[in-house]
Amino acid sequence: MSPDTVFSTTSSTAMAGWLLLILAPRWPALIGFIRCGLIGALSLTYAVLIFVYFFRVEGGGFGSIAEVRTLFLDDPVLVAGWVHYLAFDLFIGTWIAVEADRRGYNRLLQAPMLVATFMFGPLGLLLFFITRASEMALTARKA
Repeated sequence: MSPDTVFSTTSSTAMAGWLLLILAPRWPALIGFIRCGLIGALSLTYAVLIFVYFFRVEGGGFGSIAEVRTLFLDDPVLVAGWVHYLAFDLFIGTWIAVEADRRGYNRLLQAPMLVATFMFGPLGLLLFFITRASEMALTARKA
């Protein structure tokens, strides 16, 4: 399978997960499917790409920005890095959704956090933490 095909397939898989997470009812089976099915498939794809291609990149590594740049000049390793983002962002988005449901946050409040996590990863997590801290401060003030 070509790197382009893996890129397209994993991107579509992650997109399906995000649409389910944002728009569908959050049944336990759906959350389990996203976690074990979609995120699991993305993680397996990542593992295969890393084990097959990572150590083949001469001069690549994590010791300097030049080594990281060299890694990402290789298409299969670049796709592995992309899949890494897809899997982790969807995992964090799922955690945010479950935690936000547990705290009783409205789905309209959750949507911007989830979209920000989908598009910009840590930015969505930061929005969730700010929202949670605000809620906790308001709750403490009322008590």
